[in-house]
Amino acid sequence: MVKKTDSSQTETRRGRRPPELQRAEQQRAQETRTAILNAALAEFASKGFEAASIRRIAERIGLQHPLITYHYRTKDILWEAVAEHVFNQIRDDWEGYLAVEPPTNAMEGIRLLYRALFKFTVDFPAFHRFMLQEFLEYSPRLQWLADTILKPMIDRLLPLIRQAQDDGALPRVEPAILHYLMISLTSALSTFGAEMMATSKLSASDPAVVGAYWNTVEDLIFGAGHGTLRAVPRVPAVTEPAPARQPSQQAGKPIKRAARG
Repeated sequence: MVKKTDSSQTETRRGRRPPELQRAEQQRAQETRTAILNAALAEFASKGFEAASIRRIAERIGLQHPLITYHYRTKDILWEAVAEHVFNQIRDDWEGYLAVEPPTNAMEGIRLLYRALFKFTVDFPAFHRFMLQEFLEYSPRLQWLADTILKPMIDRLLPLIRQAQDDGALPRVEPAILHYLMISLTSALSTFGAEMMATSKLSASDPAVVGAYWNTVEDLIFGAGHGTLRAVPRVPAVTEPAPARQPSQQAGKPIKRAARG
């Protein structure tokens, strides 16, 4: 009588791991990379690249630091992976907004894309601090960021700005100037959150403050009647909690997609 063996036993005898074991290992590896990237985002945001330490990043999530260098061989590679990780989330948010509320013209498209960026900076203030660390002075990292991530994103926005100008909806000025005006507006709460709390006892993470702020931006820039900040379904994400958060603030959500190391 021939004895039957299951496929997993056959795979093991041939020196190959069963598919279910491979999938479990891949899932664990992805979860580890995600945890590393989230911890690295918090470290780079608070310390800057030069002062950030692989060892401290490992301590944030209870890992041995050789495991981080296994996935990301150098601090430069890890920093680039963090940037790609975050901007992939922003691009996904853009697509989510456009899918939920398809724009009818260029001005509507601009409004939706900058609103998505604003919502991201509010939900994950470590992102703005991460970027601000690099904007303080020129570095090869800033040039890499500009060439690899920022320019492609700007190239998507500038044609919409030009079209809105042609439609008479925006003033005639260099489109890049309008872009950076909007970047300043989208990052104001994450920039001045601590100062707002100190001077006005307003929490930059309070949904009422967030809504009032962006509704005002939309009324000023895009005209009355547009100011409604709506939640859009998104893949959950994680970031370092903002200091002095109020009970009304939503808890951080983990970014599950990880850049490959």
